[in-house]
Amino acid sequence: MIQFIDGNEALVQGALKAGCNFFAGYPITPATPILLSMMTELPARGETAIQGEDEIASIGFCIGAAMTGKKALTATSGPGLSLYSENIGLAIMGEVPLVIVDVQRLGPATGSATKDASMDIQFVRWITSGGYPAIALAPSSVEDCYLLAIHAFNYAEKYRTPVFILSSKEIGQTRMRVDLDLLTTPAIIKRESASQSQNGKVKSVSFNNSSFQPICTVGGDELSRFTGSSHDEYGNLTKSPGMIEKLNEHLNTKINPEEVALWEYSGPDLPETLIISYGIVSRSVNQALKTGSYSGVGHLILKTLWPVPETILLKYLSSADTIIIPEMNNGQYALEIERLKRHDSTLISIQQVNSELLAPERITEALKEVSHV
Repeated sequence: MIQFIDGNEALVQGALKAGCNFFAGYPITPATPILLSMMTELPARGETAIQGEDEIASIGFCIGAAMTGKKALTATSGPGLSLYSENIGLAIMGEVPLVIVDVQRLGPATGSATKDASMDIQFVRWITSGGYPAIALAPSSVEDCYLLAIHAFNYAEKYRTPVFILSSKEIGQTRMRVDLDLLTTPAIIKRESASQSQNGKVKSVSFNNSSFQPICTVGGDELSRFTGSSHDEYGNLTKSPGMIEKLNEHLNTKINPEEVALWEYSGPDLPETLIISYGIVSRSVNQALKTGSYSGVGHLILKTLWPVPETILLKYLSSADTIIIPEMNNGQYALEIERLKRHDSTLISIQQVNSELLAPERITEALKEVSHV
């Protein structure tokens, strides 16, 4: 069925498809439409949607709901994400399956609430103390908002971790004609409940990553524990250096970058010039490439930003003499590409933070500077 919808609406549909049955959030431009849609859709299904008194309460509601078996979603923008940060640390330590939508806008602070930007790329990677890895997905279209919402819930369930969807104002609020029924969607991962116990206590998680099972307690008579402090596999607080090291190593390595890597590529197998993009800028790149015939140019659209999809990046970076990475921020992801590229290749970082969309002409200008184009 063809629909005329925007990215926020598609994201809601994707979340519902994935089994989302709890939402809590606080109004903030440009994420408010997700709150309003969920306040309509979930109660109609006999489920729960809450407008919290603020952002801190809202993500707290989501953590509590997730740990009682709900598939929870929240949505905000940069200033609200700042208020989420402490509870995101709690969710990482407590291994809470949770999806967090960040409909980005131009910052910092209040910034320009109605202007597009990709300002929170590094923020979500380092949002809490400890530096433990996060999963962050970046849609570049309305269809992506739908598909990545499903992937996000699956990743949250599989790895028992918060997953970010880094949308933005233009993606979230620009309407397009789409037929979501034509998209190939992944199988939905259902919530597993606690199945391991010892002396009446629920084993929250195994620190052996090779047999990691994302289990979550859902009622019952057995005692379960949830804490933001260092703990053992049963949620008991511990001061044992060995157990603490085991916990932290588990948190640091449990996410498999290869399993969560999503991308699109067009161009030659061995590009001489590689354009790497994500989010709304990907559409500017596609438009620029339509305006001329550019030999040897490949375009890699990253749908997973964190963990860095190093395997696919290294594959195309290996042949590229020139790398172009356009971003609507101050070059936040270019830092990662600089780390991975060949030492003898050239990186052109196109940065824009003037509140306007990055025009295709900025891409074509960069391509003209490349000698073999």
